[in-house]
Amino acid sequence: MNGSDIVSQGGQYALGLGTLALLNAGLAQSKNRSGLLWFFISLPLGPIATFLLVVLEKQPEIEQQ
Repeated sequence: MNGSDIVSQGGQYALGLGTLALLNAGLAQSKNRSGLLWFFISLPLGPIATFLLVVLEKQPEIEQQ
């Protein structure tokens, strides 16, 4: 394995983590939570954030008058 293989694998890891963060943001919004907040939480936590989003219940919608 040479240096370019390591860089390539790091890029693939970052791309996968970014994709997971985007998916988590969409999942968070579907549960009436902040998508942007969960996007940033997902970057360092990755699959742990996904698990948390799955087990957390949906927040009730806030009615606007």
